[in-house]
Amino acid sequence: MKKLTLLFTSLLVFSQVICQDNSRVITTAVPFLLITSDARAGGMGELGVATSPDAFSQQWNPAKYVFAKQKVGIGASYTPYLSELVNDIALLNLTAYNRMNERSAWAASIKYFSLGDIELRNTADDIGVVERPNELTIDATYALRLSENFSMAVSGRYLRSDLKIPDEFVDAKAASSFAVDISGFYNSKEFALSNYNGRWRGGFNISNIGPRIKYDEAGEKSFIPTNMKLGGGFDFIFNSENKLAVSLELNKLLVPTPSVAVNGEGEEVSEDDPDFVGYVQPDVSFFSGMFKSFGDAPDGFSEELKEFTWALGAEYWYQDAFAFRTGYFNESEEKGARKFFTLGAGFKFKSATIDMSYLFSASKVRNPLENTLRFSLTFNFGEEFTDF
Repeated sequence: MKKLTLLFTSLLVFSQVICQDNSRVITTAVPFLLITSDARAGGMGELGVATSPDAFSQQWNPAKYVFAKQKVGIGASYTPYLSELVNDIALLNLTAYNRMNERSAWAASIKYFSLGDIELRNTADDIGVVERPNELTIDATYALRLSENFSMAVSGRYLRSDLKIPDEFVDAKAASSFAVDISGFYNSKEFALSNYNGRWRGGFNISNIGPRIKYDEAGEKSFIPTNMKLGGGFDFIFNSENKLAVSLELNKLLVPTPSVAVNGEGEEVSEDDPDFVGYVQPDVSFFSGMFKSFGDAPDGFSEELKEFTWALGAEYWYQDAFAFRTGYFNESEEKGARKFFTLGAGFKFKSATIDMSYLFSASKVRNPLENTLRFSLTFNFGEEFTDF
């Protein structure tokens, strides 16, 4: 079991891995930043950039906080990871926000990803030394309402990835970096249609804009998962007791496509070279990589389109007390092949809300969250706002 954990760690940490079999799947360091930590979003196909505000908006679109219905919200979640293989890998998240007035809000969150215990031995007879690799982020956000229906937010993030494995030949250390998110959210007023009322929502979030990181002095710098989310949604408000929200979201990693052909030693070669084994990402700055990511795919525009993922989700609320959710997530077969359906439910009682979700893989690629039941707990209290 420990070997499986070590293998998992090795596969996910480094963005400069060689993509085998002519594959150009985009990889990054600290991929845990993209793991959905809350069960509400997890039940809607893992989307949230244009859904209604909640305590966990910090990950999806912090600009939503100025449209929150209540002044204060606190959310906590625990997400088991690779639960069918090990029982000690998990993502923990704690988020809080405070809507200060009708125009502004602040929020903060802590996300901790534990990769379990790894027992290290030089020989079978040695006394094992247990290491506990982990990764951590600390976020802070300020959101401002710029008009009656539109807001923007800026978030700062400190991230630390402590995945070092002691070795007498490698001076490995915990890697750290910082990142910035820029987000916006549109929330229309409720308006009347023929048989029901409606509301439009829209949002964007460019997250994890920050420098590359590396784990040792001799190692390569790795891109962090700079990501662009774009989404829209519509609320069908049938009456005071029945509401249905439908959302669509697009995602794209803003890091370079692996396009540099290399041999087994990591040296650049021609694709026709008999020693060619795959591709790595070009050695460019994170800022340059963001812009290159829109036009660097070797097969042109058709391959660029394959680097977008999309998700479709729906949420039905009855009497603001019970919610049922479902969704679907799709990724190109050539860029990771993640495809899955999700189901979820939510129960609200006074100031507390409990959400749960479940994921079904629809791909030949097994999902780390497959057959895992996720839970989130949210508390909302304080002044209620009725400005939208």
